[in-house]
Amino acid sequence: MQFSRRAQVMSPFYAMEYGRRAADLEADGHHVVKLNLGEPDFGAPPAFLAKVREVSDGRPLPYTGALGTPQLRQAIADFSGSRLGAPIDADRVVVTTGASAALLLACAALIDPGDEVLVADPSYPCNRRFAESFGADVRLLPTGPERRFQLDTRTVAEAWTGRTRGIMIASPSNPTGTSMAYDELLATCREVAGRGAWRIVDEIYLGLAGGERTSVAADDPGAIVVNSFSKYFGMTGWRLGWAVVPEEMLGVAERLAQNFYICPPTPTQFAALECFTPETIAVAEERRAILQRRRETVLDGLVRIGLPVPVEPDGAFYVYIDVAGTGLTASQFCDRALADAHVALTPGKDFGDDGAERYVRLSYATADTELELGIERLGDFLSGNREKDAVLQH
Repeated sequence: MQFSRRAQVMSPFYAMEYGRRAADLEADGHHVVKLNLGEPDFGAPPAFLAKVREVSDGRPLPYTGALGTPQLRQAIADFSGSRLGAPIDADRVVVTTGASAALLLACAALIDPGDEVLVADPSYPCNRRFAESFGADVRLLPTGPERRFQLDTRTVAEAWTGRTRGIMIASPSNPTGTSMAYDELLATCREVAGRGAWRIVDEIYLGLAGGERTSVAADDPGAIVVNSFSKYFGMTGWRLGWAVVPEEMLGVAERLAQNFYICPPTPTQFAALECFTPETIAVAEERRAILQRRRETVLDGLVRIGLPVPVEPDGAFYVYIDVAGTGLTASQFCDRALADAHVALTPGKDFGDDGAERYVRLSYATADTELELGIERLGDFLSGNREKDAVLQH
């Protein structure tokens, strides 16, 4: 069988690869602390689950419109205005099968083969894989800790070429957990708009950010803004997301959705209305506060065991650890941490080229007891590694 070039050059998603290795260790009877995946441990909100049970009573659950039910689109628009500081028209909301489908629609609508697309390095790998799958030439722009691992207007302007057609931004970001200052994000979007180009802004972690949470959807109505029920509402496996798109893109998005997946899952859409009640918002905010406390637990623990975090996260539930001082590459560190300490992490090569073998991502979206045990195990692992180095140097 001859596979496409696209399939042959696709690199593994290493976060999932380390998850597979962790599962193999667990099958052999070992307990593994899994800090490699960005999946909140809370599960879906109780009211959502109750509604799922209610609609699973045998009633017909036919296809909905390709853009989602009118009720859910309106609820998302209301949430954008009340919780994310961006009042929008419900007609601009496209409900999708997870944020991944929103990115799929956006890339299919905007990218032709050979188009150059600018993306931060490091960044979430699957976003750029969508762009590459439609023939984009993705350019990774190194950011680094001095810019909080984020793009800025100057970097984008200096990198622009005659072939550049658009930009993909994530704020807050996976893998670093950091955000762009809102004024800088808006300025960057306007810089791109001034060049007649498109911009996709990934905001799936915005609901979890500390301080003011403002979506760019209202201030830049020409942007495609992607969000999800997976992180703030903890509904990863239910596969529901949305995009806020320019009015001129609605017909295109609808045709693409009809052909790619017909419509988002009907029962999930019905039940998701329960996410926007005051009771569920209160649950989500309580969970956000728990994640903020977990962040402090992890940051304090990493300081204690001597692993530096160059930029503290302020949004997504990740820390990007500098392991250069251990004498190991990021890949070696993750391999040995899993084999020797039974702690699963993700190496920087999952997220780009710049600093790929210097940084390691840790997700703190798991129980406090697991985080504390993981830090303890990593500390013991580092102590053993330092003792070995001392013996060799002696």
